[in-house]
Formats: sequence, C-alpha cells, structure tokens
Amino acid sequence: METVKLLLLCGLSAAAQPAFQSELLFTPEHWHNHSSSIVELPNGDLFVSWFHGSGERQSDDVKIEGARWKKSTGRWSERFELADTPGFPDTNCVVWMDSKKRLWLLWPAILANTWESALMKYKVSSDYMSDGPPKWAWQDNILLIPKRIQEKSQEVFARELQKPGPLNQWASRLIALAGDKQFSRLGWFTRTHPIELPGGRILVPLYSDGFSYGLMAISDDGGKSWHASEPIVGFGGIQPSVVRKKDGTLVAYLRDNGPAPKRAQVSYSKDNGESWTGAADTQIPNPGSSLEAIVLKDGRWVMAYNDTEKGRASLTVRMSDDEGETWKWERHLEKGTTHSYSYPSLIQAADGAIHITYSSHETRDGKPSKSIKHARFDAAWIAQGDR
Repeated sequence: METVKLLLLCGLSAAAQPAFQSELLFTPEHWHNHSSSIVELPNGDLFVSWFHGSGERQSDDVKIEGARWKKSTGRWSERFELADTPGFPDTNCVVWMDSKKRLWLLWPAILANTWESALMKYKVSSDYMSDGPPKWAWQDNILLIPKRIQEKSQEVFARELQKPGPLNQWASRLIALAGDKQFSRLGWFTRTHPIELPGGRILVPLYSDGFSYGLMAISDDGGKSWHASEPIVGFGGIQPSVVRKKDGTLVAYLRDNGPAPKRAQVSYSKDNGESWTGAADTQIPNPGSSLEAIVLKDGRWVMAYNDTEKGRASLTVRMSDDEGETWKWERHLEKGTTHSYSYPSLIQAADGAIHITYSSHETRDGKPSKSIKHARFDAAWIAQGDR
C-alpha cells in the first residue's frame, strides 16, 4: 500500500510540473511566411494557416498555406495550399472552429495592392479530417457597411477637434474619409480569432489600416449573413482581439499604430458587440504589432504580445486572474535583440494545454530566414516566470 501511495504521489508531482515544447513548422526560407492562425480539430490534431509569398500586399504571388499536426504521429505534415486568388495577394488568414464543429478559413484578398482595398472572404468546411486541405462546403465574401462610422468618429474625436495640432488634422481627415462610401466599406480584414457568444452570435474581429479602426463583422445565422458593428474609434487602434467577461462585457485589445506612448489599446462593448467605447491606452507596451488574448477554461486570461515600444525581438505571454485588471504572471517565449517574433495566435486545447503559433523571422548569414513557430505550454509554465 505504501508503495502504491508513493507511486501515486510521484505521478501527481510529475503531472504538476510546468510543461513547454516548441518547434518550427518547416525549414526556414527566404520566402515571406507570416500571420499564422491555429485551431484544434475535434480529434486533438492541430491545423495552422499562414500567408506565403515574395512579400505582402504588393506581391501578387501571395497565397494561403496550411499544415496539420497529427496527434497520432506528433509531427507536422507537409505544407498545402488553402486559398489562392489568381493575380491578387491573399493575406492575414484566420482559422477557427465554431460550436457546430465547422472549420472556418477567413482572409482578405487585396484588390489593388493596398491594404485599403482588402475584400474579406471566407470558407466553411465540415469535411476536414483527411490529409491536405479541407473540402469546402461554402464560400462567400463578407460585405459590410460600418454602422455610424462618421457619427462615431465625431463623438470620439470631439475633444481633439476643439484644439489645433496634428491630432486635430488626423481626426478631421478620418471624419472626412468616413463619409466616403467606397473607402469606408472596403479595407476591413482579419487578424485574430472570431468569438462565438453564448446565444450563438458570431463576431469576427476586423480592422482597417485606412482608418486605423477596429470593427466587428456580426452574424446571427451561423455565417449566412453579416452586418457591421460601430467601429472601434481611436488613434491607431487596429487588429482587435476579443475576450468576454463573466458579466457579458466584451473586451477588445488592440495593436497601437498611433502616436506615443506606444501602448496596447482597449475598448468595451455592453451590447454583444454592436457598439464600442473609444479605444484608450492601457499600461501594456506595444511596438505596433499584433497581439491576442484568450479566456482559459478556469477563467484566467492569457495574452501574447511584443512587450516593447519598439521592435519585435521580444515576445511574451502574460496571465491574469482578475479579467485583465492586472497581469500578475509573465514569461517570455523569445527575448532577443535583432530577430523578429510576432503575430501570435493563441488557443487552449481540450486537454488544457495552451498552443501558440507565431512568425519567426531571423537573419542568418545576412539572409532572411523565415518560418512559422509553434509552442505548447501550460498555465503553470507561465506562472513559473522567466528563469
């Protein structure tokens, strides 16, 4: 009996040890590989997408690629093509699993080699467990008319409009652009995972580089039709990542493309994503780079981001036990000086493990060396802190 007790205690001790492992999805190369997104499939396999080509919006050869990690083998598959609009760049893709176990791929096609010309597209599949790309059952565009974009801009920028200066000029320009139907309806596209609310409403976080605003594409019928929220208005707040508080409040954290101080911004919604407060600075540093936040099964929040005001050489994860009021635990995934590690995509798997993929862009022998990196860890690993 004592031997059995000892073995059980040893097993529990081993299970409680912080866990971490990481690897590249493929051999680094000179091609541009960026903006990955990860999802877990129902059998525990992982599915990742990213865009690949000779550049970004100005390179017409850019397409969406994917790879699978099989639980049975513990290895990543060869890469395969997920989407390619001939003659147009396909960029910032997102993969996501809804409550009906349907796999989504969302991404923008860039119509005129400018971010402002982005057109949102999406595919949905229920047949995705075989090797290679899924069999897509539905494909469409997401066309939106941002709700009250000019009025919201005037409301949020009211203070800046009363005094001269560069922010006055910036605000005045955005208000004028908000009155342009074509400019305000094009250029919205994805970066972070959608979120499905308890009532079934789907929110797809979007952003515009033309406005530096966030926006939600909203569907109440499983993705058959869409309408737009009010924009998340501020100076440089883009690429929103949305989490939901226990009281139903939605919180959007945004990248800061605006003036100093360089801080992640935040906005709130009390009406299931229809309207949002003006974007305001947090205390979280941000160098103008994407971040993502998720809610763990135990209610804690985890965020991955570049924790500097300049550059993308440092990538960290932080954890909060008070719904983002404070972030008590922090641990670095990468901490260098010259390389770039950015655009994290976060999920928690069914077994409780946290998975992240991100762009790994290094320079080796004076040449670009680019891949997508995956890491698996747990909350205990974050709580342990840097060593």
